[in-house]
Amino acid sequence: MKGVVLNAGSAKALTISLTVGAVGGTLFQLSGLPLAWMLGPLIANLVVSSQGVKVEVPEPLRNVFLAVMGLVLGSQVTPQLAHRVLDWPVSAALLLLGVAVSTAVAAAWYRRCGFDPVSAWFGASPGAMTAMILLGEKCGGDPQRIAVAQSLRIILVILFLPPLFWAYEGGGEGIGPVHSSFEHGWMLLMIPLLLPLGRWLRIPSPALLAPLLVAALLSGVDIASLALPEWGMNLMLWVLGSAIGSRFQGMTRKLFGRYLWQSGVATLLALLVLALFAELIHQLLGVGRDVALLALAPGGIGEMAILAVALNIDPVFVAFHHLLRMVTLMIIAPFWARWLLRHATS
Repeated sequence: MKGVVLNAGSAKALTISLTVGAVGGTLFQLSGLPLAWMLGPLIANLVVSSQGVKVEVPEPLRNVFLAVMGLVLGSQVTPQLAHRVLDWPVSAALLLLGVAVSTAVAAAWYRRCGFDPVSAWFGASPGAMTAMILLGEKCGGDPQRIAVAQSLRIILVILFLPPLFWAYEGGGEGIGPVHSSFEHGWMLLMIPLLLPLGRWLRIPSPALLAPLLVAALLSGVDIASLALPEWGMNLMLWVLGSAIGSRFQGMTRKLFGRYLWQSGVATLLALLVLALFAELIHQLLGVGRDVALLALAPGGIGEMAILAVALNIDPVFVAFHHLLRMVTLMIIAPFWARWLLRHATS
């Protein structure tokens, strides 16, 4: 695959990242902590990168494992799923309303922290991170502030939700779906074709969504469904967790601490607002509280898909709502950007 070849510096950074991630995953597993092989590598890489150690998981490698996640997620679609789709318009409407309210609340907090209006709004937007950074910069916002706010929001949501669900479920291991052996492993051979196809079709988050859609089609008509054994799931989570944790390379501890405080409060406010809307979905539709909260949680679609599959929390329902949120934000954001730009210059 194009772009997979590493130079000496990148190879060393990758080796350190995966080694540190393996140590973190092992310590988390020995401690009995939830989602050990995702959160352990994530936190370990976050810690060493903040100390100035160069760690990196190259984008092409990350995309391969994200594609594996897409295949696993799409394989959760079953022919029996159709009867549940009728409930989704109500939850979708509540999702979009919740996104609007939570974004406004988080943006108000960022304004109190000294963010300019453009950076506050695009930093608070819960999803479509790359588009939000580019549009925010185009409108005169601070791209570093927006990027850090977006990245920290995703990491904080990932760190906060698994222990919450773990405690709620009574401390179960919580990784799933777990199988004793590979099933339909030949689907992995489609990845070298699906990655460029997704980019060519300009699908949002192509590394995740192109494999997801193909797997959903194959599984939905009962042709094939990819299943990974526990070690395969852990291998995937190890690489993806290391990739997420290595995002903050080069940031000073003082600056990171300030951003962490600001983003922590903003993320907590957004989660509290969205938890109220998740409770409405639970009460109106009978959807489990954990399912509704994960479907509305202000994380990235890739990261939330990872959590949904790893925690075995209705991944199809969760992925649908995060995809809807991401697409809606990408449609609305350019119009919102023009309004902010016009308002700032008037």
